[in-house]
Amino acid sequence: MKNKQIVVVEDEPDILEVLCYNLKREGYQVFESLDGREGLSLIEQKVPDIVILDLMLPGIDGLEICRKLKSNSRTQHVPIIMVTAKGEESDVVLGLGVGADDYIPKPFSPKELIARVKAVLRRGVKAEQPINKEHIHINGLEIDSRKHHVSIDGSMLKLTASEFRLLFCLASHPGQVFSREQLLNHTTNEEVAVVDRNIDVHIRSIRKKIGDDRSFIETIRGVGYRFLDF
Repeated sequence: MKNKQIVVVEDEPDILEVLCYNLKREGYQVFESLDGREGLSLIEQKVPDIVILDLMLPGIDGLEICRKLKSNSRTQHVPIIMVTAKGEESDVVLGLGVGADDYIPKPFSPKELIARVKAVLRRGVKAEQPINKEHIHINGLEIDSRKHHVSIDGSMLKLTASEFRLLFCLASHPGQVFSREQLLNHTTNEEVAVVDRNIDVHIRSIRKKIGDDRSFIETIRGVGYRFLDF
């Protein structure tokens, strides 16, 4: 993870200083900006390994920066972690919808920040490696996409079609946060219809069938869900 380049765009000088200090301590090469337009230009110039992006910025806000980066072929692959203030859950959902990879709410600890950065970078490395999406084996959970079979510690589970598609979507992208709308888009086809708020019902059912003592799916309050990155 060392020597990776990170661009941090944050309009609060004190927070920007803390972010940059802790990232540099970990050996990352850090470029910083207090302004949205300047930050966007810096990202397009450097094409870094990861971007840490505040939502509320002067010049151009974080959501618009995210949209522009994901619509640009040179930067669309760059992972983005959004920095949000408490009460901005709706903006987080929008951010995930336009391509952000994760978010971290203020206030946050330096340790949590570094952990999120490492997790997103690690996820990027995994994405570059060939993955067998037909068979998923994670911590005793086995998913066979061809046969639509799911088992836990060798015991077969009976999932509905909607539950299977939800679980497979999440397990195929460990560590990635999905909003309910994204899960709806990923799990709806001509044969199976999943209603937005019914996502919560399906997730509860999946958890119960796997076993309440086994934790695989994390609830991201006000946003959605993610499959734990073991």
